[in-house]
Amino acid sequence: MKEANRLQHIKEYYFSRKLKEIEKLQKQGRDIINLGIGNPDLPPSYEVIKELSQTASMASAHGYQSYRGIEGLRKSFARFYKKYFGVKLNPHDEIIPLTGSKEGIMHISMAFINPGDKVLIPDPGYLTYRSATLLAGGIPVGYDLFPENNYLPDLKALEKTNLEEVKIMWINYPHMPSGSLAPASFYKKIIEFGKKHQILIVNDNPYSFILNNEPRSLLHYDPGMETSMELNSLSKSHNMAGWRIGMLAGKKEHIDAVMKFKSNMDSGMFLALQKAAIKALNLNEEWFENMNRIYRKRKIIAEKIFEKLHIHHGKDQAGLFLWGKIPGETDSKTFTDKLLYEKEIFLTPGFIFGNNSKNYVRLSLTNSTGLLEKALKKLEK
Repeated sequence: MKEANRLQHIKEYYFSRKLKEIEKLQKQGRDIINLGIGNPDLPPSYEVIKELSQTASMASAHGYQSYRGIEGLRKSFARFYKKYFGVKLNPHDEIIPLTGSKEGIMHISMAFINPGDKVLIPDPGYLTYRSATLLAGGIPVGYDLFPENNYLPDLKALEKTNLEEVKIMWINYPHMPSGSLAPASFYKKIIEFGKKHQILIVNDNPYSFILNNEPRSLLHYDPGMETSMELNSLSKSHNMAGWRIGMLAGKKEHIDAVMKFKSNMDSGMFLALQKAAIKALNLNEEWFENMNRIYRKRKIIAEKIFEKLHIHHGKDQAGLFLWGKIPGETDSKTFTDKLLYEKEIFLTPGFIFGNNSKNYVRLSLTNSTGLLEKALKKLEK
């Protein structure tokens, strides 16, 4: 049976392939330290786990749930956005809970992209923006992000290109993989850009509460949400990556369009997960303070690893990763493969994020201080 044409330009997810390679080395007896994957190792709040367990024990908890999520969860997302971002959302028709925000990228793409429509994709940026565009029949068009401009797009340069067929522009701040932040002035400009060219601006916003003192939402700068939507997730902010709980916010008409697709793809989220998510969204600021205290300690050791490898990095990076430029002209694939096979340490090569990051690598802070120190000792041998 021949696979569908839509898969011709899609490869198996990079980390899926690389983890198989690492597993093979481990079976050979190699002591591989994987510092590449952004998989939170810290647990969720005990209160959240307790709520999951209690609700799962209820006989009535195991049936199908609403396609739009229970009202309590939508109201909790709305309160969260009002408290931390100053954004007022109607929980009845401006929010959809998602099975992780990665799902939302595909839903948005399928809801708005027609074959041949163009989509602006950040370079470097998250791999799924491109693959979701291709699966929806769209044409991904990379836009450059450079460290000299703090990984912000040059909107003036973009306006000199043909934007007539562009339907969506993906942005992601705090930016992954660089950890760069966008100032308030940028959000205002990007909203004006979207309105002028009738482009839907979608911000993927899962890193706002990691090593960042000023969480921002794109929606704050577009109160009517005429040209904006935003994805968010509990994966990073509440250590619930495997739980697959995210959300999409936007105006009613846009949300309804996404629901047409989503409602044909799933049958709602497990009630116990939704109840636990409510508990997570109502944790106080102390939760974030305690989590970031741990990440700050880890970042100090991660910076020492980069220094030992002569990797240049910025000092004000937010999010779960440390991003840096490798020495010389060596490409990131060669650099990381050599590090993996000679020192048994895996870092993520920058080339997977786009053409502009072939000489960069990413280190994840979702590893214990003990594991980071062990990696540092390996480099000192």
